[in-house]
Amino acid sequence: MTRVNPLRRGLGAVARYVRGAPGTYVWLAVLFVTTVAVHHMSPGFEQHFLRRRSTNIHELSRTPLRVLVSSAMWIDGGRWLPYALLYTVFHAPAERWLGTARWLAVCASAHVLASLVSEGLLLKAIKDGIAPHSAVNTLDIGVSYALAGVVAVLTYRIPPPWRYGYLAVVLAVFTLPLAGSPTFTDVGHFLAMLIGLACYPLAKGRAKARNPKETPATPRG
Repeated sequence: MTRVNPLRRGLGAVARYVRGAPGTYVWLAVLFVTTVAVHHMSPGFEQHFLRRRSTNIHELSRTPLRVLVSSAMWIDGGRWLPYALLYTVFHAPAERWLGTARWLAVCASAHVLASLVSEGLLLKAIKDGIAPHSAVNTLDIGVSYALAGVVAVLTYRIPPPWRYGYLAVVLAVFTLPLAGSPTFTDVGHFLAMLIGLACYPLAKGRAKARNPKETPATPRG
């Protein structure tokens, strides 16, 4: 009997996992390339470059479709590895469970709607004199709204009673920042979380995880 090399077996398992979530890892690859590009920019040019690809009020009023897409291709802060971990822990399981089309619908809904509503609230704050007019150019890029939506929709992947504990943690993570002096991004993350929970129709009918408390039926001989 031929023994399979453990390293080859492990690499094969990783390859199968990645193939099961193609959208997640293509997106991660794009983020890796753009992050490397950012590291080669001067600080002054980097801010100008990213602001042109930001979903701030000024850019949304000029080219909304362009910035809604481009803002999801860059990471603010230039650290890629934490996102590789987060994508593997949350995005990949969601895509493998929902399928690429439904997963992408959750991502797009959370990213687009949370961006538009949070920037709309910021615009109102500017008009009411609560926020300075310079806030129309506030840098707002990144993938965190889509991530918040996916984190939330995964609630429906977890069987009871563990689902309720997970949901409590999700609610705490995205609600507690609103208790102090929330920024428009805190509001955006909260909205994205609500949008993810509202995506239940996309999760309905998908295979459920087995409840660990349930005892598998004994096959009859």
